Amino acid sequence: MEKVGTEEAGSPPLPPPPLSIPPNVKPDQEETPNRSIISRRGFGTSGRRISLLSNHFKVSVNNLDNIFYQYSVSFTSEDNKAVESKGIGRKIIDRLYQTYSSELAGKRFAYDGEKSLYTVGPLPQNNLEFTVVLEEAFAKRGDGSPSSRGSPSEAGKRSKRSFRSKSFKVQISYSAKIPLKSIDLALQGAEADNTQDALRVLDIILRQQAANRGCLLVRQSFFHDDSRNLVDVGGGVTGCRGFHSSFRTTQGGLSLNMDVSTTMILTPGPVIDFLIANQNVREPRQIDWARAKKMLKNIRIKTTHNGMEFKIIGLSDKPCNQQFFPLKVKNSEGVNDEEQTVDITVYDYFSKHRHIELSYSAYLPCLDVGRPKRPNYLPLELCSLISLQRYTKALSTMQRSSLVEKSRQKPMERIRIVTDAVGNYRYDEDTVLVACGIKIDKQLTQVDGRILEAPKLKVGNSEDCIPRNGRWNFNNKTLLNPIHIKQWAVVNFSARCDTSYLSRELINCGMKKGIHIERPHTLVEEEPQARRASPVERVERMFDRIKPKFSTAPQFLLCVLPERKNSDLYGPWKKKSLSDYGVVTQCISPSKINDQYLTNVLLKINSKLGGINSLLAIEHSSRVPLINDIPTMILGMDVSHGSPGRSDVPSVAAVVGSRYWPLISRYRAAVRTQSPKVEMIDSLYKPLANGEDDGIMRELLKDFYQTSKGRKPKQIIVFRDGVSESQFNQVLNIELEQIIKAYQHLGEADVPKFTVIVAQKNHHTKLFQAGAPENVPPGTVVDTKIVHPRNYDFYMCAHAGMIGTSRPAHYHVLLDEIGFSPDDMQNLIHSLSYVYQRSTTAISIVAPICYAHLAAQQMGQFMKFEDLSETSSGQRSITSVGSIPVPALPKLHETVEGSMFFC
Repeated sequence: MEKVGTEEAGSPPLPPPPLSIPPNVKPDQEETPNRSIISRRGFGTSGRRISLLSNHFKVSVNNLDNIFYQYSVSFTSEDNKAVESKGIGRKIIDRLYQTYSSELAGKRFAYDGEKSLYTVGPLPQNNLEFTVVLEEAFAKRGDGSPSSRGSPSEAGKRSKRSFRSKSFKVQISYSAKIPLKSIDLALQGAEADNTQDALRVLDIILRQQAANRGCLLVRQSFFHDDSRNLVDVGGGVTGCRGFHSSFRTTQGGLSLNMDVSTTMILTPGPVIDFLIANQNVREPRQIDWARAKKMLKNIRIKTTHNGMEFKIIGLSDKPCNQQFFPLKVKNSEGVNDEEQTVDITVYDYFSKHRHIELSYSAYLPCLDVGRPKRPNYLPLELCSLISLQRYTKALSTMQRSSLVEKSRQKPMERIRIVTDAVGNYRYDEDTVLVACGIKIDKQLTQVDGRILEAPKLKVGNSEDCIPRNGRWNFNNKTLLNPIHIKQWAVVNFSARCDTSYLSRELINCGMKKGIHIERPHTLVEEEPQARRASPVERVERMFDRIKPKFSTAPQFLLCVLPERKNSDLYGPWKKKSLSDYGVVTQCISPSKINDQYLTNVLLKINSKLGGINSLLAIEHSSRVPLINDIPTMILGMDVSHGSPGRSDVPSVAAVVGSRYWPLISRYRAAVRTQSPKVEMIDSLYKPLANGEDDGIMRELLKDFYQTSKGRKPKQIIVFRDGVSESQFNQVLNIELEQIIKAYQHLGEADVPKFTVIVAQKNHHTKLFQAGAPENVPPGTVVDTKIVHPRNYDFYMCAHAGMIGTSRPAHYHVLLDEIGFSPDDMQNLIHSLSYVYQRSTTAISIVAPICYAHLAAQQMGQFMKFEDLSETSSGQRSITSVGSIPVPALPKLHETVEGSMFFC
């Protein structure tokens, strides 16, 4: 199938740039420079001033001469085996302090729960060894846990709780000194080696306090099982609200960043209730036990008949009333108190020896809480899930939307919750913090912000469009560059959609927006019997029905899916249309068809087919500062990882590059797979054995050259998403170096100037309007007081937060060879939040990053529903990263690879 080209009319393809490498240039052998993160170059001044609050609490340190002493700690049991269990460490350390306080000079510990502890000032000696005795409660045999080892003859009597002593050897050895003064040096803008270590110790003190309160700890957040903090999201999963707390160095001094945080836990309560909810069934007999066994493994439960705790290792092979185990009982004749072994079912054991009559669980499998070769069976109805057990699997769409709806908080409510938490937890009374001379304010930090003016847009007929409150619309307006759609079709996988009505309304709406849409060439309905086939087969059959209806390829296909979100058909459909046939498609699943819905659909279709919905006014008139005069390429980079717990699914790296310079609204994507969970992009430059480069950047650089009148980029602005502060240097010295090598591989000796900006959404700083119930206005920027004391960063809320509390984007400028002023930098980033062609609102982070995210997600769907090791032709397609083979993505068809297919 051939497809009508999507390039702009009157833009003939230009010859590719030279590919030969000059003899004196050997980019892959050059030494990699060690670039460092730049310092702040001043502050922005543009925009209207606004008084704000932030969830940073000022911290004062009265004695900066204090020094933390770090010690490594190890535990061994009575039989000289190392104790690996993390849970027991805190109990041992607590008992150690209670038992040997005087030998430790009364020093209080900050213990990280694993292998390090910290004190303010030194312990009496560098190497110490102690024996610590823990007493743990246990029930005597006959506790109602039928074990393969049998049970004693007094099993019928009420079991008694007993205490067992266990001793541990604790070795403490000196590791390092961490001066508190390093924090003060960092606050003054100096580079201090120990700053992060000192901050980590302060964070560990807060974590320890939360652990002592019985909280679940997740990195720097803690969660308590107060019923007021729990929201049921369905499927046996509960959202648990807690708090994130971390110490940060800022321009305003040391601060405690305190924020509301949410993690997912298994809904506590009867195990059977959890299974019914998790599998969405009505009664126990409908449970899929193979699936239940997988879900329950390693979950902790508590028995209702004796209050003991266990970890589930599996399920019994047979139902409770058929599962036998050997039980030791006294000889019935009572001769010499001899014991004999009899086989008894778990059901009979509880009925005769424990006097517990089981009901529904008699016919269900038992939980196995023993060891692999020594099963220990418990009936389901006697077991309940212990609270605060993390649920780490990906949430379904329904669960996610339920969580968002139930846990959102308005700004004033969030201020109250966070402020109350700082007051209630009384951090100032913590003995280790007191020893450091640390005091924490109880009020939010006041900070000055500025509201940047929204950029003016150009729409059809060169009309001006002025966004208000971060929003605009196309009512009585047309698109700037609408596409004429001549040959298209509607493909319907949904039995409930009236495709004739849908196509008529789409044509009428398109006419109002300036898009001339001919009547659809054909309407293709799925055969009812095909709905029982697999998603891949359903798509194959549908294309078998589509192909005979066209002599040449359609411009695009409108595909109606049965489910609104996460349809199993989506991945196979996109792969078949974009990779195999080269046809742009738009998937929809309309619940109601109205003008707003159809306008949103048309914005996507027009962008995918090469049209332009709107441009910035300064872009339309070629007046973008520092970009208009020098060929400039903008990159958006992101990596999408598989669901939590899926370490076998490759990560997908996507980079979008701007095209048709001096425009900054049009992009092309290049996507590659890489090793699972790896964040650094390793395929920006990918030299092959034949001397060619098969990397992402070659693809994007050639496209820029071909669409920008033969100009090569002299400036490249890189927006990178998804990396933490610890990875900033890798972005500068690994990813940027790959981009340079790719550029040099095309025969270019003069390297462009680079500006590298990292954008973060996954942080815990919030901004509030003092005394106002609504979110901060769109365009709000903060670059003082709560920002880094030395590095060049700022917070920006470009979007209008309509629900809950807005989260600003946190931008870090790592490198700026182009030389933007702070105002130019902030205004460019603000403007790039208005060029997202899919919507008529300012978005929360720059469009190139959103596009990269969309491209990675969409092409990641290609692999989701079929064997990863095979392409559509059945041939193995593997690319090797290090020693790990990673399945390669199918390549996009040449007719769509330059389109904004991801829009």
